[in-house]
Amino acid sequence: MAAMNVTHASFSGLDLLASAVLLLDDGQLIRYINPAGENLLAVSGQSVVGKTLAVVCTCSTTLQAALDNGLNNNWGYTGQNIQLKRSDGETLHLNCTVTPLRPEIAGGMRLLLELQPIEHHLAATREERLIEQQQASRELIRNLAHEIKNPLGGIRGAAQLLEHELANPSLKEYTQVIIKEADRLQDLMQRLLTPHRAMLPTTVNIHEILERVRSLLTAEFPGSLEIRRDYDTSLPELIGDREQLIQAVLNIARNAAQAMNGEGEIILRTRSLRQVTLAKKRYRLAMEIKVIDNGPGISDDIHERMFYPLVSGRDGGTGLGLTIAQNFIQHHHGTIDCSSRPGNTVFTLRLPVEQA
Repeated sequence: MAAMNVTHASFSGLDLLASAVLLLDDGQLIRYINPAGENLLAVSGQSVVGKTLAVVCTCSTTLQAALDNGLNNNWGYTGQNIQLKRSDGETLHLNCTVTPLRPEIAGGMRLLLELQPIEHHLAATREERLIEQQQASRELIRNLAHEIKNPLGGIRGAAQLLEHELANPSLKEYTQVIIKEADRLQDLMQRLLTPHRAMLPTTVNIHEILERVRSLLTAEFPGSLEIRRDYDTSLPELIGDREQLIQAVLNIARNAAQAMNGEGEIILRTRSLRQVTLAKKRYRLAMEIKVIDNGPGISDDIHERMFYPLVSGRDGGTGLGLTIAQNFIQHHHGTIDCSSRPGNTVFTLRLPVEQA
């Protein structure tokens, strides 16, 4: 235990790193893992400290050889695009560095293992580019909506006046078409403009929000849709706009239910994250909400554009649900992304709780 205490005291500065860091002893037992490592390997430090690395993940032959050489020959190692399989079965592609340590200086530690997902830099660059594009798209759509609303009001008013002047009642069917279509477009324009209202922040519990979404979907798809909970009940409350968060999660979950024609399974999952970067800012504590469905998946032709306004993969869809969801999550300084394949679509929302 003494060595473990020395390790935490000596290496607490590693908690602030964005890359995953693990410290191993002679037997390749984990003696320390930083918050980024916990996030990457989907484990908690308390549950893995004192266990072998093999319990937490399965290393590739190349990485295992590097660890053995580090212990036996004091050889350092740096490798790119190394595969590592987590205990939950997910395969990660990483840049890895193995650094031998002097045990008399490092409190009995022999190896420092640093893991960096190769997609992090690519994802950050892609996120920045998408945010800029989407901001430009939203500004264009908002300006168009303002320009369209006024003529629509004139068209609707003229159709009403014409209806009163028509002597033949059968002709009123055509004016009603004009009025109803004008009302539909007015509603669409209003929905395009609504996300730009000011936030009304208050203290909210994310699980109360998810339960509200769950009850709404259960009422909309009675009996045919299974919605499972997988909550981390230790998550703290956060400051946010309750209605915006409900709408954001509801839009995502409803899209999933509609893609499955109301039949299938949706999982609502929450987890805590420590020392994460969201939208270029570092936060000491954040929460992760996942909406997982076993539907047909999102087609490749719209995957990169699915958060753009008026892009929809469903007949009759307005293409506004994901745009509004992303806008609301960005209001909360969070991020939203998606991975999809047939049978497994995962929308991941990350929201900050405490800033570092």
